[in-house]
Amino acid sequence: MRSCDALIIGGGVTGTAIARELSQYRLKVILCEKEEELAFGVSKSNSGIIHPGTQNVPGSLKGRLCVEGNALTKAIARELDVDFKQVGELIVAFSQSEVGRLIRIKEDAQRLGVKGLRMVDNAWLRDHEPNLNPDIPAALFAPSAGIISPYRWVYALALNAQQNGVEIMTRTRVAAIERLSGAGRGGMFLRVMTTSAEYDARFVINCAGLHADAVARMAGIDDFSIRPRKGEEFILDKKREHLTNHLIFPLPTPVSKGVLMIKTSDGNPMIGPSALDTEDKDDLSTTEGGLRTVLADARRLVPSVSERDIIAYFAGLRPVAGDDFIIRHEDRASGMVTVAGIQSPGLTCAPAIAKLVSRLLKEHGLDLRRKIFFRRHRRAMNHLFSIPLSRTARLVRLDPSYGDIVCRCEMVSAREISDAIAEGATTMDGIKFRTRAQAGRCHGSFCTCRLMKILADETGRKVIEVTKRGECSEIVLKDRGDDQ
Repeated sequence: MRSCDALIIGGGVTGTAIARELSQYRLKVILCEKEEELAFGVSKSNSGIIHPGTQNVPGSLKGRLCVEGNALTKAIARELDVDFKQVGELIVAFSQSEVGRLIRIKEDAQRLGVKGLRMVDNAWLRDHEPNLNPDIPAALFAPSAGIISPYRWVYALALNAQQNGVEIMTRTRVAAIERLSGAGRGGMFLRVMTTSAEYDARFVINCAGLHADAVARMAGIDDFSIRPRKGEEFILDKKREHLTNHLIFPLPTPVSKGVLMIKTSDGNPMIGPSALDTEDKDDLSTTEGGLRTVLADARRLVPSVSERDIIAYFAGLRPVAGDDFIIRHEDRASGMVTVAGIQSPGLTCAPAIAKLVSRLLKEHGLDLRRKIFFRRHRRAMNHLFSIPLSRTARLVRLDPSYGDIVCRCEMVSAREISDAIAEGATTMDGIKFRTRAQAGRCHGSFCTCRLMKILADETGRKVIEVTKRGECSEIVLKDRGDDQ
């Protein structure tokens, strides 16, 4: 039996942002994640957009948190040395009759506090977005929109939280939650049974994404359900990096922001996502129909988009629990804090959600005393794909392993692979998310064997024990008669 002040369930962007926020206080904080590594749930399928707050209802929780989160993300990304790029977004109208909707979106966003918004005409668009559909008459320009790597953002938040004393447990699934009678031992309200240990916690923060409803039911909370909404997205070759200069949005639909032209922090444009409600929380399949729908909608924005440019397909599931986020202390289960339904713009909102959760904890009795010394800053590992060759040459002179290129498509060195493993990568996807090795057009055809060998050597495992994303995703299947 172990005890803590706060137990966070879920190691995606919301859970790790809360962990980092709470790490500045004199608290015992533990984060439990059921997957092999962090960011392997909803956060791994994120488009990486930091929204300005232009497509949210003015009175909504997600709208307020989006504007606050946009500013916080920029500040924290600088502190943690995460590559955030403020590229701006354009919401386009396809006809003059749609321009009125753009103006209403602008007025709503200004009420939320979004700065710098302005309408731009066809002439401006021809100058600044030459590949855009030439018939688009106008757009709403929001300069505060940006892009970030969702994976490296999660890892940076988590590593900084660990630097400040947070304990992170992966491969730790919550099995049951028991409400202790009275205040419990040491003022604890809840006992959490997991696959690795039992914890008595003063507060439990439910950030379980698609499974937040199941976790809530363990504590007797049954007034919401998570409905998955599947989105298919398609990654384009990096040679199309400058296809657009901004994030390009159509006017939003009742269920989504529509199919977008997405710039990414790593250079590969993306198109998508689709939006299809489903009942299956494990359905990450891509479909021919999804491809055709996304491709047609993307070509309305940028006619030159070609199917030949696509190098990868993937799907993600958004945890929908209604029109707005659910963030609250549960009076029916004292000590339980629910953070559910965190769909778009959840990545943007995460730092603001973390501050809101810390306020809820304080309001319900948790003593938030700041640490005398809080490590606010962190230097990220070097990525050759993002630095000039002159700096690469200096790194190679200092450490020749920077000159040992393992992934040729993405220019990833052996030193970067070792650094990723030292930071916590235990799977092939963990290496890919941290370094981009295997993320190029060849999908690891040239580097997979070398990556597996490095991962096995540095973690003390056999090559046949290396997995793509954890249990039941082994890359090499062992013959029953083979002990090698």
